[in-house]
Amino acid sequence: MNGIYFPGMGIGFDNVPTGITIFGLEIKFYGILIAIGFFSAYMIARYLGKKSGLDEELYMDYLILLIPCALIGARLYYVIFNFGNFSDPSVVKTLWNIVNFRNGGLAVYGGLILGVVAAIIYTKKKNVEFFMFSDTIAYGILVGQILGRWGNFFNREAFGAYTSSFIRMALPLDYFKNEGSLTYLERTDIISNQMLLNTEVVKGNECITVYPTFLLEGMWNLAVLIFLIVYYKHRKVSGEISLFYVILYGVGRFIVEALRTDSLMIGPLKISQIVAVFCVVGGIAGFVYLRLKSVKKQEE
Repeated sequence: MNGIYFPGMGIGFDNVPTGITIFGLEIKFYGILIAIGFFSAYMIARYLGKKSGLDEELYMDYLILLIPCALIGARLYYVIFNFGNFSDPSVVKTLWNIVNFRNGGLAVYGGLILGVVAAIIYTKKKNVEFFMFSDTIAYGILVGQILGRWGNFFNREAFGAYTSSFIRMALPLDYFKNEGSLTYLERTDIISNQMLLNTEVVKGNECITVYPTFLLEGMWNLAVLIFLIVYYKHRKVSGEISLFYVILYGVGRFIVEALRTDSLMIGPLKISQIVAVFCVVGGIAGFVYLRLKSVKKQEE
């Protein structure tokens, strides 16, 4: 019932808990991984900042600013585009639903957007070049995102549509029944009729088989990280690293989002795909601008 399986690849885990309990309080692995992600991002950014000649203290101060900004941004983004699940006739209950992070509901793009806004304001106040600063934190962000996606694995969330391919992930239906979430997931079509009509029995468990989108996005982010590490020595101006991150993450997110069944929507359009398009177009425009500006400066 608590297993997660990849039958096409011959991999399976019979008991995958969502967290650990300490003194009667359950701490979700998702939260633990986010915390590790923030710390890893800080250490990587601080190291690269030092190599770039930036004050190491800049990163601790920014981390203190970033954590609440990223969490608030991620939550607000999710709430705004999914308000129906939080609204209640009681204003007090609605506000509680919004601030109760333990019930889940964070969107990566919201955290990134508010995090960037915070970085722009922060670097301006500290009189630091924004693009030099953003290049040093891009690597850490990717590492944090890779770790964070494994939180989706433990939570059995953010998965894709039905598939019978060799990469399929099998999730026992009894898990969702036991959690009391199956009715909601069926009603919202996150677990679709196609999944229910094509279940697969794995180790005695009736399972839905879906695309492991957390893994696909994590692998894409790892590939982007490797590319940026290789490209680091070939950069010509500050900003190229962070803009390449924006472009490549946008491309990967657009593709992976097409597979997901739990996407936030505006009418028939997936919000994350719209944002991804803006990221790609804006990132390319910014990259071209920086290169032209560099050429013009050299000619002068």
